[in-house]
Amino acid sequence: MKQRLLDPSALPTTQKAIIQDPSGHPKITHTVPLPTLGPGNLLVKVSMVALNPYDFKMGSAFPCPGAVVGNDFVGRVVEIHDPRQTSTDVRVGDVVCGLVHGSNPWDPNNGAFAEFLRVPADLVLKVPRGLEMSDAAGLGSALATACVALWGDGGLQVGFTPEAPAREGEAEPVLVYGGSTATGTMALQLLRASGVPCFATCSPRNSELVKGFGAAGVFDYAEADVAQRIRRETGGELQCALDVIADRESAACCLAAIGRVGGRLVCLEACPEEWRTRRTVEVKCPIALEVFGKEIRVLRGGERATGYERPASAETRAAAVRCFAMFQRLLDDGRLRAHPVKVLPAGFQSVVDGLMVLKSGSVSGCKLVVPLV
Repeated sequence: MKQRLLDPSALPTTQKAIIQDPSGHPKITHTVPLPTLGPGNLLVKVSMVALNPYDFKMGSAFPCPGAVVGNDFVGRVVEIHDPRQTSTDVRVGDVVCGLVHGSNPWDPNNGAFAEFLRVPADLVLKVPRGLEMSDAAGLGSALATACVALWGDGGLQVGFTPEAPAREGEAEPVLVYGGSTATGTMALQLLRASGVPCFATCSPRNSELVKGFGAAGVFDYAEADVAQRIRRETGGELQCALDVIADRESAACCLAAIGRVGGRLVCLEACPEEWRTRRTVEVKCPIALEVFGKEIRVLRGGERATGYERPASAETRAAAVRCFAMFQRLLDDGRLRAHPVKVLPAGFQSVVDGLMVLKSGSVSGCKLVVPLV
């Protein structure tokens, strides 16, 4: 038995959405089928979406014509597949936020840039009173990334959490390269809440923003000696770095900043072997979408692309569910803040236009958000 906010006849059979065209570019269409629900799923009427670099990078690198684009959303629950078989306190009518796997060749009809989407009930967050929907729209990917990058087996494996923080002097410091990104500010505040000293790189104009989210020290990433300055500030004892930017320069800086004994570097993009210049530093490349526990595969030219595969993992999904329950408690208690947002004009065309602005590299220190209704 399903629980519905809308009469079944009020739901369309097709919907408006942004899909990839044959070249991977975003294109508005009105003919995407609604995603079907399975056990444990919610159907959400999307209210607002947030834009991420992933949304244009996937189409550029791995075109998947017809796949709905977009990961981050906030919206209202209109249907629960079977409340008797769905373990959740979410109810029809609740406003929730989170992420889905957009631009997915294996599930092309389910992305955030659409009128409706399907999401697991145990991987959404109920938006508490007092949290603006525009702020909630961008939380999903940042929190999922923190889940796998800070605490996952393929991440830094931080031994402390906001609910079981380190005592003073107990935790080793962490460097967050790209501290003024949405992922960076989320990682910083979660690390600080976990009692972990954290340092960050960013441009000087964003240094106060980054300090406000928990960085004990902030460094200008453009300075030629930034790695040496980080080493001096951390007494040569830095062992863990989270590289949010994940290009050749950022990886080189992180590797140089890590102390002589080595440690662990987590890159949020694939890190080619030629970038891995220190054998004493273990390099990991987790993907936020691992939280769903499903196999991740991408296609290039119709063939499976190497370097981006991830196996299905029930353990990773179970850990993510526990993380999201913790994130819900932190949100409810007012202990998590959203990254600053810039709300663009409403509508699907505004999403397409916003992706072009994001791709230009001109967005700094804020998250682009677009109302769809």
